[in-house]
Amino acid sequence: MQAITTIGLDIAKSVFQVHGIGADGQVVIRRQLKRRYVLAFFQKLPPCLVGIEACASSHHWSRELKALGHTVRLMPPAYVKPYVKRQKNDAADAEAICEAVSRANMRFVASKTPEQQSCLMLHRTRHLFIRQQTSMINAIRAHLAEFGIVAPVGRKGVEELLDVVADSNDERLPEVARACLVALGAQLRSLKAQILAFDRQIIAWHRSNTTSMRLDAIPGVGPALSTALVASIADPKAFRSGRNFSAWVGLVPKQHSSGGSISKQGDRYLRSLFMAGALAVIRYAKIHGTKHRPWLTALLVRRPTKVAAIALANKIARMAWAMMAKGESYKEPVALAA
Repeated sequence: MQAITTIGLDIAKSVFQVHGIGADGQVVIRRQLKRRYVLAFFQKLPPCLVGIEACASSHHWSRELKALGHTVRLMPPAYVKPYVKRQKNDAADAEAICEAVSRANMRFVASKTPEQQSCLMLHRTRHLFIRQQTSMINAIRAHLAEFGIVAPVGRKGVEELLDVVADSNDERLPEVARACLVALGAQLRSLKAQILAFDRQIIAWHRSNTTSMRLDAIPGVGPALSTALVASIADPKAFRSGRNFSAWVGLVPKQHSSGGSISKQGDRYLRSLFMAGALAVIRYAKIHGTKHRPWLTALLVRRPTKVAAIALANKIARMAWAMMAKGESYKEPVALAA
């Protein structure tokens, strides 16, 4: 049998699909593998190039196959899709992966370490709890509004509503409704406690990582954004420039060209953190004056605050990429240093 040089591996929960070719491009192997036989199969092969779509569990398999001596390349599924022929199935996907991984102009995703994935899990779990907390607050407000009980927007307003629920002498609430709202209130307090616990873990991870500590010095970048950046970007040098990195995050204007338009693309979570940081810088500048930031001052005169925030977030992203790629510390602009 001809030696296998390139493999397209379509991963799944239990049944994987393998498509291997030789040096001449001819198909050498095309078969299914159950999960428990994957490592044993690759252990018998000489070192070869393995392509995998960057999806759930792909980083795990990348680390495992690299440990066996293979060269593993992860690719965004959207970049593999054009190589799928006709009917989409596991075999066709594996063949498309095998074809895509050998393209000279293909873009690859760097494999993440277990530590990076653990930090990302912290962020994702915290973000999930925050969404659940918002949902819980909205439910409490909506249910009480049905009985004519409302409160001001904000944290104090929610506490006022929970005080009404806890007051058994308040006859505006039927007992059945009160029991439901008591349960919702208990769930809300539990979520708040869990979010605070994750905040502490993120701070601890931040203090243990030198790169995250360096990024924290950038105005508009705090522990949440700096840890998310370190965890999300396995290899900063995979981006050719800060412009490419900011485009990957999605901090670019909507494209209106002959080729179509691009919107809502990129990493939504990182983009939201960058935008929050930029708005914080603008809010501070408006309170304390913008004389030390002439670029931001001129921009706020010409453009609305939200537009200026996008531009500032783009600038912060470029600075963060430069510091990560070059291993440098933050340097204040001349105007600020003066």
